[in-house]
Amino acid sequence: MTDTSGPRLRRTLGVGDAVVIGLGSMLGAGIFAALAPAAHAAGSGLLLGLAVAAVVAYCNAASSARLAARYPASGGTYVYGRERLGEFWGYLAGWAFVVGKTASCAAMALTVGAYVWPGQAHAVAVAAVVLLTAVNYGGVQKSAWLTRAIVGVVLAVLASVVVACVTSGQADAGRLDIGVSEGAGGVLQAAGLLFFAFAGYARIATLGEEVRDPARTIPRAIPLALGITLVVYAAVAVAVLSVLGADGLGDATAPLADAVRAAGVPELAPVVRAGAAVAALGSLLALILGVSRTTLAMARDRHLPGALAAVHPRFRVPHRAELVVGAVVAVLAATVDVRSAIGFSSFGVLAYYAVANASAWTLDARPVVRLVPAVGLAGCLVLAFSLPRVTVAVGAGVLAVGVAAYGVRRAAGDR
Repeated sequence: MTDTSGPRLRRTLGVGDAVVIGLGSMLGAGIFAALAPAAHAAGSGLLLGLAVAAVVAYCNAASSARLAARYPASGGTYVYGRERLGEFWGYLAGWAFVVGKTASCAAMALTVGAYVWPGQAHAVAVAAVVLLTAVNYGGVQKSAWLTRAIVGVVLAVLASVVVACVTSGQADAGRLDIGVSEGAGGVLQAAGLLFFAFAGYARIATLGEEVRDPARTIPRAIPLALGITLVVYAAVAVAVLSVLGADGLGDATAPLADAVRAAGVPELAPVVRAGAAVAALGSLLALILGVSRTTLAMARDRHLPGALAAVHPRFRVPHRAELVVGAVVAVLAATVDVRSAIGFSSFGVLAYYAVANASAWTLDARPVVRLVPAVGLAGCLVLAFSLPRVTVAVGAGVLAVGVAAYGVRRAAGDR
């Protein structure tokens, strides 16, 4: 049973705050890094991959919004799966989210370090984790204010990239020809990689207990944040492709910075690098926020140590969960190279949203209403198993570890 004693989280976020937190999650380092590997996988099918990722993301967002209106509590799909499908499925979603997004936190922290001070990337990454954990500890409203500033900076940088590319003499509409040069498998793999850059609207749902009037706020905020992100991503992808082409984009190490150099504006490249670092900070801030809230929900149900369910009496935040998440991410950022964990994170997030869509399927028996969660569920499974084989194997293995832990805990509880 959920522990509802003690201080509760404070409802302070409106629609604008929730949209900004979603944008801070989605307009992160993904757009600065994901385009190149996606173009390498899909070739001329990059824009098709972006469209597929957007369709799956829309279905997931629609399902999440409906569920969040019904269950306005911290934990997101962990809560939805538990309530609609049973305890095991909620646990599996929570496990996939916490483990996958913890790896994403470390990846974002190292991205900050790589852009700010490449020679001391690990040290900068740890400092970023400590700083943002402290910001989150001070209350969710402070996090929303900082995220608003970060989103403004990132949008300005991305707008400058688009303008520089489309107005340059190097832009060529012929490079935008859509095809399937790498086959359908390449398009699907690109969609799976690009989905990593979209998967941030869950942060709005996981803050269900800190949103004012969640039954109205969350269903409005999720599609707004996703729609704005899709427009921005499409504009950036088209602008960069028009300058570099699919082959040049696939070979780029820093695609947006390479694009502005190719467009004849090399002085903009340092600004793009700074924007990437700020974007990664925004993603890291929102990720720590979301992981700590899911940890709180799982601790309330004793799937994680009950001490993590504590809420600070003054700041009204899950302070122990935030400190533990911050400590784990700091250790990872200091000791490992987590670039390969990004692919695993995509696998985990797709598994998480598969449970969300299956949960939404149970809300209404009408075939028309069930179409969206059905498409979302099928899309999540297809994209998850279209990722590289090593990624799929590692992701499935980590999920299996979580299932085994659940089984052990249940067996011990039945004695």
